Amino acid sequence: MNANKLNLFKPVRPEWIDKIIIIFLGITAGLAILVTVGIVLSLLSETINFLEKVSLTSFLFGLEWSPQTAIRSDQVAAEGSFGAIPLINGTLLISAIAMIVATPLGIASAVYLAEYASKGVRDWVKPTLEILAGVPTVVYGFFAALTVAPFIRMTGGTFGLEVSSESALAAGVVMGMMIVPLISSLSDDVINAVPQALRDASLGLGATQSETIRKIILPAALPGIAGSLLLATSRAIGETMIVVMAAGLAANLSLNPLEAVTTITAQIVALLTGDQEFDSAKTLSAFALGLFLFLITLALNITAQWIVRKYREQYD
Repeated sequence: MNANKLNLFKPVRPEWIDKIIIIFLGITAGLAILVTVGIVLSLLSETINFLEKVSLTSFLFGLEWSPQTAIRSDQVAAEGSFGAIPLINGTLLISAIAMIVATPLGIASAVYLAEYASKGVRDWVKPTLEILAGVPTVVYGFFAALTVAPFIRMTGGTFGLEVSSESALAAGVVMGMMIVPLISSLSDDVINAVPQALRDASLGLGATQSETIRKIILPAALPGIAGSLLLATSRAIGETMIVVMAAGLAANLSLNPLEAVTTITAQIVALLTGDQEFDSAKTLSAFALGLFLFLITLALNITAQWIVRKYREQYD
């Protein structure tokens, strides 16, 4: 047997090169952690400064958001109003509409791609969905503002409904379309991870393909699907451009999806746009909102990971 073909005498890489690679990888991982810690500390420090000007209870439970502080103390609304409830309400309302739109479409497309689609169709549809996930959100915002919102207003007017030119429904529908690829891709991977032996056993016992999907595959993949939905919810809560362009900046406390509302992210953009006094309560409130949003998304991500780990099926 030819030793050269087997590379038996190939020079061994020096051990110090492996050590350098390990150190480099450790440094990059540590930098990612340090960046996260730095973000949290910067938000926390500015939030503390904000809470010295506005009480925590007024911020978390106030029903009016009007951060336009006056220049002189004798002007009306010199202190401003920093109640975050209207922003939380708008964020949850738009995110709920988005998930109502995205959940059935995302899961249905994942089931089709994993169980029904031929290889040729899958090779064409899946990359197309992934391309949609990479479309800039400002493009979705233009679509929402110029197409979806006027259509909803015209349709509502046909039925005698009063629809605002900027509405939570328009923003939520387009946001749902945006996160469909995320749910579809994650759910598709989870469904494909279910062992083929379970499918074969179910079909061998006389179950149809649809019965196998409903009673075997989806229950087995449910923890992963639930995790993908929570991650998609976190993505929807953090969206900005679609909300700014389609839902507006009016901090209305309303559950009517046909009215204009605003979200936490949209207000952060509005607060930090233009020349502002950095130490004013108006500017500092953006950091408090950012920390609040960070904690919400962190909780959702942790919950998603916990659900996946706790209820994941273990197969041999």
